[in-house]
Amino acid sequence: MDGSRRSALKTVGAGLALSAIGAGAARAAQRPIGYAIVGLGTYATRQIMPNFAGCEHARLVALVSGTPEKLQRYGEQYNIPATHRYNYANYDRIRDNPDIDVVYVVLPNSMHAEYSIRAAQAGKHVMCEKPMAISVAECHAMIDASRKAGKLLMIGYRSRFEPYNRLAIDLARRGHVGPTRIITSEHGFPIQPNQWRLDRPLSGGGSLMDIGIYSLNATRYLSGEEPVSVSAIEATDRSDPRFRTVEDRISFLLRFPSGIEATCVSSYSSAHNAYRVVSTQGWIDMEPATPYEGHAMRIRKDGIVTPRVLPAPAKNQFAGQLDHLAECIVNGTTPIVPGEEGLADLRVIEAIYRSAAEGRTIAMTA
Repeated sequence: MDGSRRSALKTVGAGLALSAIGAGAARAAQRPIGYAIVGLGTYATRQIMPNFAGCEHARLVALVSGTPEKLQRYGEQYNIPATHRYNYANYDRIRDNPDIDVVYVVLPNSMHAEYSIRAAQAGKHVMCEKPMAISVAECHAMIDASRKAGKLLMIGYRSRFEPYNRLAIDLARRGHVGPTRIITSEHGFPIQPNQWRLDRPLSGGGSLMDIGIYSLNATRYLSGEEPVSVSAIEATDRSDPRFRTVEDRISFLLRFPSGIEATCVSSYSSAHNAYRVVSTQGWIDMEPATPYEGHAMRIRKDGIVTPRVLPAPAKNQFAGQLDHLAECIVNGTTPIVPGEEGLADLRVIEAIYRSAAEGRTIAMTA
């Protein structure tokens, strides 16, 4: 090789190396994505906010609450300056705060649509807790608002970032114990009285709009399909003061295009948290399936039952969820649980309520 060519190659190589270093430096210089938490209830303050400590790409930068005492207490705890603490009257001023990239809406269900749409109109990406809204129409409005603003909309399906659930999805979809034939999914807890979840104008419904969404969503992510028909029955003791305006228990059957049938329970008066994927060669069992921690998996294949124990993850499901949206924003990618995922659940929820009310099977139309 002659000297001039060798020199040229060295120059090109040096340039590529400098480019790689420059790209790495740019990534390193990328500040964490800033979140504003809207609604300082128990889930936000005990589960979401503490888990920013485990994030690589996300940080808590602002708070929104109608309770001044909460703003002061949590503002001091998380070093949020007074300029970054908002109430519902001045909420729209978030548009003027460049530190806020994402608004995480953790409000009662009936408020999800309004505050998500206003966040998008303020030029912010949105994370919204599940259920996404209280109607299919509201879901469409939220998706349209984020699309018009050119911002991402993600729904807080934390279980999609939990290792056991991710493994269950993989095993079920690739037929580890054979093709899936039946899914059972049951979620419930005895609810305490005097809370917004029992007030239909705020919640949009009872157990199905709360714990029941875990039963429903699990059948969809385990099967990888959308149901083609829904049958449901409701059982509610209206003499119980907790259930004056919302349902207690709904049992529902979903049929999927491949022939999979899913039997599900949503309850506010019984304690269970489990699902099982039954296939031709055995089953995949999760109990508890979707808790905050303490998941347990067993697999039965060819007559042998084996517990599956996973190592502790580098980050838990909450931090994983927060970081996922942050990475999507930086990389220009779509979240694995976008607004369309929340819309899909609400379409089925509306069909479940309709089936229970009319006493007939509801065909899901495109």
